[in-house]
Amino acid sequence: MGSEILEVTGRAVPLVGNDIDTDRIIPARFLRSVTFDGLGANVFIDDRQQLQGQHPFDQAQYQGATVLVVNRNFGCGSSREHAPQAIAKWGIQAIVGESFAEIFFGNCLSLGIPCVTAGAAAVAELQAAIASDPSQPVTVDLEELQVRRGAWSAELTLAPGPLQMLRSGQWDATGQLVANAEAIAQTAANLPYVGWQAIAAS
Repeated sequence: MGSEILEVTGRAVPLVGNDIDTDRIIPARFLRSVTFDGLGANVFIDDRQQLQGQHPFDQAQYQGATVLVVNRNFGCGSSREHAPQAIAKWGIQAIVGESFAEIFFGNCLSLGIPCVTAGAAAVAELQAAIASDPSQPVTVDLEELQVRRGAWSAELTLAPGPLQMLRSGQWDATGQLVANAEAIAQTAANLPYVGWQAIAAS
């Protein structure tokens, strides 16, 4: 079981642009790593090198941010789990955007990273406000389904299933398996075809 995720509050980083794909988030050459260690340092690495220090993930005012604010169809492209892992390793704990690619969304959910959607106008307004004053924290509230920054707020959308998983702490499938190991073993012992497989293999 994971921990309940009801709210994420912290400084935010705006990343403007539609259709930012997983190859831009973490290039394919980093997929050879056996673990996800070190991916955070290389998130958006090609874009960052091209922009020579002007990419938001390189700018001093956004270091330590925990909320990422993006636009439409974020995380499209290949299904690599390394993309949300790299974002998480950099320090991001929640993402607000106009829309997300489905597989990227699912991979984020399995890591306990809420991907919540807001209207295009609200996202643009939030990105501009963050850029004008990066020091003011942003709150992603999964109980009220709101994103807030000072007196400003906007409604968020998240499908009931993922929302319930995050609120209840049931987003961590591996944790659930470990926590219920005894019950799983007991069920397996009572399944005749599991025993048949064991006999056939011996």
